[in-house]
Amino acid sequence: MSRYRILFLDAYDSFTNNIVSLLATLLDADVKVLRIDEARFNPRLPSFKDDWHHELAHFDALVCGPGPGSPVNDKDVGLMRHVWDLGDEHILPVLGICLGFQSLLCTFGADIRQLRQGLHGMIRSIGYRPASESVQSDIFAEVSPFRATLYHSLCVNVGQDDIPSSEWATAMWQRFERCPDIVPLAWVEEPREEGIERIFMAAKHAEKPFWGLQYHPESVCTEAAGQKVIQNWFKEAVRWNERRGRRALTSSEPFARLCVTPSQLDMMASTRAQNTLSNTKEYMNGASALAGVGLDFDFASRTVKLPSHIKVPDLVEMLGGSEGDQVVLDSSNCDVKIPHGTADVRGRHSIIALDVSQSLQFRYRAGDDHLEAKVPGKDTFHKVHLDPSWGNLWQFVSDFLGQRRISAPEGSDSPFLGGFMGYVSYEMGLHDLGIALSSDRSPHRPDVHWVWVTRSLVVNHVTGTLHVQELRPKSPQGEDWITGVLDRLHGSARWKGTTKTHNRISPQEGKADNHGSRITFPSKAEYKAKVKECQDYIAKGESYELCLTDKVFVRRPRKLSNTDGHTPVAQGNGVDGIKIRGDIASQEVESPWSLYKRLRIRQPAPFGSFIRLGTATFVSSSPERFLSCSRDGTCAMHPMKGTAKKGDAVRTLADAEKLLRIPKEEAENLMIVDLVRHDLHGVCGPGRVTVPHLLKIEEYASVFQMITVVKGQLPAPQVEEARYTAIDVLSASLPPGSMTGAPKRRSCEILQRIERGRERGIYSGVVGYADVTGKSDWSVNIRCLFRYDDECACGQGACARRTDVCGEVWHVGAGGAVTTLSTAEGECDEMFTKLEGSMGLFGGFH
Repeated sequence: MSRYRILFLDAYDSFTNNIVSLLATLLDADVKVLRIDEARFNPRLPSFKDDWHHELAHFDALVCGPGPGSPVNDKDVGLMRHVWDLGDEHILPVLGICLGFQSLLCTFGADIRQLRQGLHGMIRSIGYRPASESVQSDIFAEVSPFRATLYHSLCVNVGQDDIPSSEWATAMWQRFERCPDIVPLAWVEEPREEGIERIFMAAKHAEKPFWGLQYHPESVCTEAAGQKVIQNWFKEAVRWNERRGRRALTSSEPFARLCVTPSQLDMMASTRAQNTLSNTKEYMNGASALAGVGLDFDFASRTVKLPSHIKVPDLVEMLGGSEGDQVVLDSSNCDVKIPHGTADVRGRHSIIALDVSQSLQFRYRAGDDHLEAKVPGKDTFHKVHLDPSWGNLWQFVSDFLGQRRISAPEGSDSPFLGGFMGYVSYEMGLHDLGIALSSDRSPHRPDVHWVWVTRSLVVNHVTGTLHVQELRPKSPQGEDWITGVLDRLHGSARWKGTTKTHNRISPQEGKADNHGSRITFPSKAEYKAKVKECQDYIAKGESYELCLTDKVFVRRPRKLSNTDGHTPVAQGNGVDGIKIRGDIASQEVESPWSLYKRLRIRQPAPFGSFIRLGTATFVSSSPERFLSCSRDGTCAMHPMKGTAKKGDAVRTLADAEKLLRIPKEEAENLMIVDLVRHDLHGVCGPGRVTVPHLLKIEEYASVFQMITVVKGQLPAPQVEEARYTAIDVLSASLPPGSMTGAPKRRSCEILQRIERGRERGIYSGVVGYADVTGKSDWSVNIRCLFRYDDECACGQGACARRTDVCGEVWHVGAGGAVTTLSTAEGECDEMFTKLEGSMGLFGGFH
């Protein structure tokens, strides 16, 4: 017997793939997905009804999923409207979830209203029909009591508030006059200051095979009994089909597709196969300078014991790399003492890219039809067109890595042998979501800037060893590069020294560098108003959680020197039209490298970094890993939501547990957990995502953080040319969910409006690497600061002078997740608290 087929109508929700996975694994069914606004099924087309009915005929049942917005807004529910009015000849069993449930009830007489307070990420006991009130086709029959996750701020109104308390116990199970065809199956009674709020939680149609649930059965915090309801629903659906003699059409294939996105390599191959005019990848053409870069190479490495007093900045400085292009991924909290009984959050490895200026680099600006590449031996970038005949940016990266993939040497403990290192901006993620970006963006600021690293140092902080590594031609010429590097290190007086003076910043470097600076902080009143604006959207059902951010701008003298590492750029947008007095550049100013060294001491973190590529300089002390992928295809995401600053009131892990184990903090984390589960399911597939650590509180140098670990397993490739890689997971997961909110796409669109279209840039993006062995690791760009060389503090829009009247502009971002339980004051305090670590470099707050 063929497997059952279920159609899922997707309303652009960030939990869709979780529901699809639940249906596929729990019911052993094939689940296909169709967007609610699929152009092929446009109701305005003359053939709509025939096409729609033919599509539905392929399925045994249909699920109308959750999503942002309101059931009375046609754009928010789309094709759902054409489910509930199906005639006898075309009707099929349907389950509505959340928005789908609300759409069902509103179609049959209910209206919609706002809850007195939203329940996003809240876990509640579901009160369903007792056995004495059982009805036919009750999908709660023989289900044990359970708690389930709610994600809604709107609820259906069938007149429940008009029933006197004395009559409610009986009336709650009767059909309401407003909706005579709807049979109530479950409720939640929510205590409020004004009294109990009655919230409709589940129902069925009295005559048609329609059921609905307000709660989310797929959430990681919904108990197993809540999922048994899904099994009961499908049993009823199968029985209904059998009684009607209805069988799904199998002689043709439906238009709807699987929820799993094809791999970038598979899509690239398909695109090329379909294009008969041009099937040659330009960058791999023999005439291209990129064709042979990094091909036909061997991996070489030597490991030495690292003197205990030598730290990451020492290694960079001993090899003369603190100027010019640079990429350093620094586990700067490796020496922090971990209190007994707490999680070890220290980073294990640090990675230093060497000879970056002489390496292949590429950069890409979101929306462009080309990327720019600088090959070894050249000083300028050239365009590489992203021809539709062979793919987009991520397909280019996947193919480039795939052509150069190697196996890790036996026994190697180095996480990185060579490959791509660099950053991806927040706006690149918006572009991949299909969100329009500002038309006046600077053309000189790439959203992706990566370097192909063939020479590197890797520090293992646990074993105290240093790996000196090279991807080198199989027939190397000249002296051995690794030997030369080790000779320089061993010959350094710093390496031979026995004191720690070289690891400390100088007294001059240790001072807060605010001399001659002008600092513009966000307005507290405006930020609080934005928090309330977020909550207005949430109350209307447009989002569950919005990760609001803002920026500090530090305008300070520009360090002009021959070693600054950059060429002046003849474009600059200024910032906010603020003018800087002519003497701003006359002061001696601290270099970005010195800022980095101070930040790593002030705020040690497992995912610190210093990046200088092209016109961008980036300094970070991020505590948050975004995504890691192992060589065997195991992926892990680490959403971090819930922060408690250390202080007199919060000294121990137990203190933090008391402060953070509250509904608001747990809900913030849970919403992002369910979102990243969706992201991973979209690549790994149903049943291949788990949550080994949920809502765990960890201790860091200056804060306690609530963190969850979500793991997925990439499917094994049927053919090597279509394999899934770490790039598939990265591209499907941007921007980081912890920086957007949920549902991701709608939340990002709302945040664009609330943040007035101001770009976040590298902040809220990611930094990390994609290795030649298939391994990758990326962190979220928080607790960071960055600058662009083409931005001048003189505020004159376009500035090519770079003289004494010019100054540089550092961006320092921070924010927090706004939910229905947030307060404007609390969110504002949290945002400024998060700024303290980075802003301490410039003198802090006044």
